Amino acid sequence: MVAMNESIQLKAEARAEKGSNKVRRMRKDGWLPGIVYNSDGQSVPIKMERHAFEMVLRRIGRHNVIMELEIAGQPKKKVLLKEFQRDSIRDHLTHADFMEISMTKKLRVPVEIKLAGDPAGVTQQGGILEHLLRSIDVECLPADMIQEVEVDVSGMMLGQSMFVRDIKLDPKLTLLTSGDIAIALVQMPRMEEEKAPEEAAAAEGAEGAAKGAAAKGVAAKGAPPAAGEKKEEPPEKPKKGGKK
Repeated sequence: MVAMNESIQLKAEARAEKGSNKVRRMRKDGWLPGIVYNSDGQSVPIKMERHAFEMVLRRIGRHNVIMELEIAGQPKKKVLLKEFQRDSIRDHLTHADFMEISMTKKLRVPVEIKLAGDPAGVTQQGGILEHLLRSIDVECLPADMIQEVEVDVSGMMLGQSMFVRDIKLDPKLTLLTSGDIAIALVQMPRMEEEKAPEEAAAAEGAEGAAKGAAAKGVAAKGAPPAAGEKKEEPPEKPKKGGKK
């Protein structure tokens, strides 16, 4: 991961190619299409070497890293990586979006929440820790950006929640996310409810009755006569051609 004060250099070219066929051909040639947006809503299509940007992406690890973008024939711009897209099958980068920034203007950025420590409600009371919120939004100057904020959850007991308002932030950062949103919760593991005793007894009774009825049916149809009991013979049919 890159340090926050480290300078990341990017080189790109203005992109004239438009349309899916031309962009697809450009990707096959090893180029990555992208767009640079500014605060006025204007955008500049660019392209850069995909492999070179892959190496940069591995270094920065995540968002909130200031980069210097040099577009051929234009002054350098300070930018942030907004988002990037990958091919779901080959995992190749397919597009990248950047936001041009001013070092004197505040901006809104996401900050990841990292939970630290083992809650007492887990280690001593048998609960589990649920991580409910993964990031918050803050406003700050670009030079004051952070990538993550660490929240100590070691003191959380069973049934206790921690909220956004419990996060300790540097005064240079203005919290934009509602303080009433829960970050984490310690609760008992969810287990399948057992049947009530009366329900279990009723089920057993119904099963026994069904088995008894089935047994009686078998005896009525195919059981041999009891000892001393005569089996009724069918009445003899009159012979044809006999005397009347």
